Amino acid sequence: MVSFTINGKKLHAPEGTTILEAAEKNNIPIPHLCYLKDINEIAACRMCIVEIEGTDRFQPACNTEVAEGMVINTNPPGVRHARKTNLRLILSQHNSNCTTCVRSNNCELQRLSYALNIHYQPYKVKPEKNKLESNRLDLSVPVVREASKCIKCMRCIQVCDKIQEMHIWDLVGTGSRTTVDVSYSRKLKDTDCTFCGQCVTHCPTGALTVRDDTVKVLRALEDPEITTIVQVAPAVRVAWAESFGLTKEQCTAGRLVGCLKAMGFDYVFDTNFGADLTIMEEGSEFIERFTHRNKHRWPMFTSCCPGWVSFVKSQYPSYLDCLSTAKSPQQMFGAIAKSYFAEKMGLDPHKLCVVSIMPCSAKKMERELHEMRDACGDPDVDVVLTTREMNRLFRSDLIVPEEVEEVPFDSPLGSSTGAAVIFGATGGVMDAALRSAYYLIEGKNPDADAFKAIRGNRPWKEAVFNVPKAGNVRIAVVSGLGNARRLMEAIDSGAVDYDFVEVMACPGGCSGGGGQPIHEGRECASDRGDMLWELDKASEIRFSHENPEIKALYRTYLKKPLGEKAHKLLHTEHRPKAAH
Repeated sequence: MVSFTINGKKLHAPEGTTILEAAEKNNIPIPHLCYLKDINEIAACRMCIVEIEGTDRFQPACNTEVAEGMVINTNPPGVRHARKTNLRLILSQHNSNCTTCVRSNNCELQRLSYALNIHYQPYKVKPEKNKLESNRLDLSVPVVREASKCIKCMRCIQVCDKIQEMHIWDLVGTGSRTTVDVSYSRKLKDTDCTFCGQCVTHCPTGALTVRDDTVKVLRALEDPEITTIVQVAPAVRVAWAESFGLTKEQCTAGRLVGCLKAMGFDYVFDTNFGADLTIMEEGSEFIERFTHRNKHRWPMFTSCCPGWVSFVKSQYPSYLDCLSTAKSPQQMFGAIAKSYFAEKMGLDPHKLCVVSIMPCSAKKMERELHEMRDACGDPDVDVVLTTREMNRLFRSDLIVPEEVEEVPFDSPLGSSTGAAVIFGATGGVMDAALRSAYYLIEGKNPDADAFKAIRGNRPWKEAVFNVPKAGNVRIAVVSGLGNARRLMEAIDSGAVDYDFVEVMACPGGCSGGGGQPIHEGRECASDRGDMLWELDKASEIRFSHENPEIKALYRTYLKKPLGEKAHKLLHTEHRPKAAH
């Protein structure tokens, strides 16, 4: 332990603690902008400078360690003046059209400017000149970069390099022309970007955003010829209300359905129905492979996460035959809506607009794939909105969620089970699949909590479960693409050997997806995931194969899992990503 003083307060901290960490632990505020613990501690913004007695220069608190006898002042006049000067210089190169920015009221630069009482700008505002071609807005991809809003904090670079290990972003230029752009002077659409959106959720400004598709939805809602159908993903229900300050008791799925009905959607369904359907197909596929081991390559990978599937296509294409051919719940739902539901209700599938509310930015890319249009020739899903986009629509439509009455999901695509709701948490897809796989092999249900070993927000989980009639099943669950890369290298080298593997591109799974509400300095995936496990435990039905509407769908339409019609509508072929 070392002893030191901050603002006259005598403190103690373990050796190696930074000034910023010590101050935060003792509720002493120090402004900062670029800092991300263990990820970006490079003092690029110079907002966290402090005065250390006995030194002739101000020091950044984020990467300066406390030392024995150190005397620190966090906000003397000189520091305050220098800090405001640094911030004004950053603002002089920033596009400050805050009123039309999607990050307005949730922007660290804006918040810091208010906190430091910046109400005039003595420096001439000079947005970047000579913008690179790649800095022009490209709306053909889900992630959009606006160079004029970039403050060069380098968070996106560090998150992509250290967490996701995709190395999409980099510093380019020299001197005053230094900026952040796509690495190797490429366009984003020409890279191996999986569009996971982690760079977006860690950007402190609006320099990186997810493409806004709300106008497409509004047009469909206003067209009397179009029947609008919306599906809501499981991870959305535990995050959407954060932006409105609702209590845990208020943020129910029924209230969310009520808000969407108030928007004017004709039908509001639950993606959990698609998740239960996915389990029936993917679980059956695993059993088919597991009981005919010699005919298949191992392990079998889940295919629910489009970011992960994109990663395999570009980074490890030789393993494409290990991916489950089952579509994701989003795509399965869309295919069923434009076939089974359209027939049942007497609707023209070409006049249906299927909208997905997803916690994920990569889902926008998934719906655009040519192979995702099996129901009627049109895309199975027409528009994907993130949780943030949906919330913006609620605000623009003057909806006050706490005043909206709860409404149940529509039928027959609205029922779901506890097994489906946990799709939003890391380990949830695997847990749900094992519950039904066990039943399909043994003819009886396991304990619904038999697979607890793969729960929890750990980056790489392993377990071995015994299914009496089949033997031991070796399982792995991984989240985050950096961890996925280490997993694939371990499999490739023979260091590990699994039968069934779940991978989610975002750390913590869909709960921490690139389309979820952004809270500066907080990683919310674990807390949201815990809420999903609680919903599962409280569910009346906890096994996908017991969903009555899923049973009816197979009995009257699909006939059986992996059957001819199910294969046409619910399965796909994974193709290698085209070379750039």
